[in-house]
Amino acid sequence: MTIDEQHARTLELPWPFTGREDEIELVRRSLAAGRTGIVVTGPAGRGKTRLATEAVRGTDCARVTGTPEARGLPFAAFAHLLPEHVTLHRAVQLLAGIRLLLVDDAHLLDDASAALVHQLAVHGRIRLLVVVADDHPVPGAVSRLWTGELLPRLALEPLPREETAQLLTAAAGGVPEPLTANRLHRLCQGDLRLLRDLLGAVRERAPLTRAEEGDEWTWRGPLPVTAAVRERAARVLDRTGPAERETLERLAFAEPLPPAMDDFDLGVLEHLENEDLIHVDEKGAVTLVHPLHGPALRAAAGRLRARRLARAPGQCGPALAAERAALVRRIDLADVRLPSTPVGEWLVAEDALVPAGYAAVRARFARLRGELREATAWAREGLRETPADPDCQAELALAAAQSDETGTARPLPRTGAGPAAAPDAADGTGASAGAYALYDAVRLGAPEGVAERLARLPGEGAAVFARHADALARGDGPALDAAAGTLEARGFLLFAAEAHAQAVRAHRDPRAARLSRTRAVALARRCQGARTPALSGLVLGELTARQRQIVTLAAAGLSNRQIAERLTLSVRTVGNHLYSAYTRLGGSDRGALPWLVELPEARSA
Repeated sequence: MTIDEQHARTLELPWPFTGREDEIELVRRSLAAGRTGIVVTGPAGRGKTRLATEAVRGTDCARVTGTPEARGLPFAAFAHLLPEHVTLHRAVQLLAGIRLLLVDDAHLLDDASAALVHQLAVHGRIRLLVVVADDHPVPGAVSRLWTGELLPRLALEPLPREETAQLLTAAAGGVPEPLTANRLHRLCQGDLRLLRDLLGAVRERAPLTRAEEGDEWTWRGPLPVTAAVRERAARVLDRTGPAERETLERLAFAEPLPPAMDDFDLGVLEHLENEDLIHVDEKGAVTLVHPLHGPALRAAAGRLRARRLARAPGQCGPALAAERAALVRRIDLADVRLPSTPVGEWLVAEDALVPAGYAAVRARFARLRGELREATAWAREGLRETPADPDCQAELALAAAQSDETGTARPLPRTGAGPAAAPDAADGTGASAGAYALYDAVRLGAPEGVAERLARLPGEGAAVFARHADALARGDGPALDAAAGTLEARGFLLFAAEAHAQAVRAHRDPRAARLSRTRAVALARRCQGARTPALSGLVLGELTARQRQIVTLAAAGLSNRQIAERLTLSVRTVGNHLYSAYTRLGGSDRGALPWLVELPEARSA
């Protein structure tokens, strides 16, 4: 069924601010008393202004903004704060009473305003929050704020996949199906304005289907080319030269497999490369630079032209088999860092059937990374093609067992060899399957004798698991944290979270235990609802009885006002207790609480 009018209206509201907890905390610390401020940089559309606005919310803050139309007028950005005719020296004096100044779009400041901001930083009497788009020319007086080390600089990275999914959930009034969220994340490349345009286009022109149960929504099929999307893809859609347009369309319809540059006119390729529209790798393969351009060109092509140029899903068979083999090899090497898998992702986007064998491996790979909702989505894709496929059914069961929605942590299902071991295939082949099976005992907190058996197995992965087992058997907190770091570096986010959680109980130093808990929570939040025995051990032991009571209710989903009414407290008192609890537990908001609550204790609170 399609999205209803209620959700359509939800999409039209201003987008909420989600994610960026670490960045907003860094900005707020930089604006605290005794600090000079900070510069936030990044390309246009990355969310710099929204981050800055949230960071100063509730404070006494003056704000100025650079605009391109006023760059020729002295002190134009400060017109509302300064008299009409003023010198730089006098301007500094007049602004001395301001405690916090937010300078937005500082790359568009007129020269006098840029010099004023620089002088305010030199004098250090005003805390400055300066926002700069670094993909535009920046006045020298502004760039010297960080190059001259007057202010620290935060270069804002693209919003991670997990936080993009959270933003889409909040904006669309429902949870995006993981493969849909991944597709939108790839297309927007960290540009949140583009993400909004894409979601608006999909809402307007494409049928967003919803699951029969719950509020998960899915997008499959071609990109809808609305006016907003067309504007975003104008660099390729508005090419008037027939040779250039022909080349771009051939590249678009060749996706997901890049053709060789020998198949094209080299002069045309050189021109497109100079305009940063295509990329040619060291092997001579040619691809479009921006992932939005291929879908936009395909969607805008005429029906007959598309029929002539389109690639059929069956033509991708050998490339898909190569992707599957590479994933299996990575699992055997215990290296599940995100790979490039364009063929599988293209099949899903085109709403083509994905072979069950490939889908099962993708599900396995995602599950080992701790991406349990994504693992479920891939397993279901495989079951569309082969409804009774045992490997996809096994992966579906394994992901469900580790993401128990009731909030109770179940024992891990066995993944080793044995009569009913579709799960044997679930984690690798040969020695690697044995290593994963033995490692489940470590994850369950029973490492005795496992370390030696793992150490005897060949392969680097077995050695990594053996170090975790040995550290847990010895109750060595620092070694458990080190093992967690190695696991995280190899892509095992869930395993790393579990190792840090085990380190919490092993540490003798309370400060080290809090740091391990913080790391465990941060990783667990990226694992799409994972609930395993190790994660249930992120306990509330450091809290007072009242704090445990309030945190338990907050973790169950009650608002501050509902908690206050139940416990006959003021809303302010509830908020203060939660803030103290976050500080002690290493969390930052309600999103962390499911991993901070020890469930048996929570039930008795």
